[in-house]
Amino acid sequence: MSSATAAVRFDEVTLGYGRRPAVHHLDGEIPAGSLIAVVGPNGAGKSTLLKGIVGTLKPLEGHIRLKGPGSGIAYLPQAAEIDRTFPLSVYDLVAMGLWSRSGLFGGIARRDHIKIEEALAAVGLIGFERRPISTLSGGQMQRALFARLLLQDAPVILLDEPFTAIDAKTTADLLDLVRRWHDESRTVVAVLHDLDMVRRTFPQTLLIAREPVAWGETGEVLSPENLLKARRMVEAYDPHADVCHRGAA
Repeated sequence: MSSATAAVRFDEVTLGYGRRPAVHHLDGEIPAGSLIAVVGPNGAGKSTLLKGIVGTLKPLEGHIRLKGPGSGIAYLPQAAEIDRTFPLSVYDLVAMGLWSRSGLFGGIARRDHIKIEEALAAVGLIGFERRPISTLSGGQMQRALFARLLLQDAPVILLDEPFTAIDAKTTADLLDLVRRWHDESRTVVAVLHDLDMVRRTFPQTLLIAREPVAWGETGEVLSPENLLKARRMVEAYDPHADVCHRGAA
């Protein structure tokens, strides 16, 4: 049974492409207000898990249950999935964070302009409003995307490798925003590779290797034994395996 305080509940979930599982046998819940890292070797299914939560990938087996409607999730995919050649200004990119409330063709009211300026100020991008996003550095682009997340004002925030290939100052500034969201009792789930960052900042961790290896307090989850187990599980993974079932012969 799902806890009344769970933001996300997994009921024996298998996620994959075709009939090929990428994550399977995931059972448990993310309590509302959690600050949790998702870690694991390359190919462990971390990004697939976030796509399952946001609803762009339907489970092959089991169910993912959310506390609120889908519009209550703000999702930042990996940088490689974002088309930066699209002719869009920084201001317009950030304003897209209002779409869930104003609609795709809704106008921007004066109070919304103020919110956009406040979001830009929060990420240090005042003066960048009219810059095309194609001219931004990696760190500047990530700041703009975090400003868009601020405007979405969602109770659940999903971040897929948000600090990859950006400078240390930008990383520190954006981590401050993550801490702010946590202080506001939002649920933040972040896929990360930097285990030192995870140990310093994220109290809870899910370690996966196509299936859960450990889930709980970060210090206990990121033990040498668990990390070695995760690496061996991914190395032994059969990409041609079909969906398996608990208790199957």
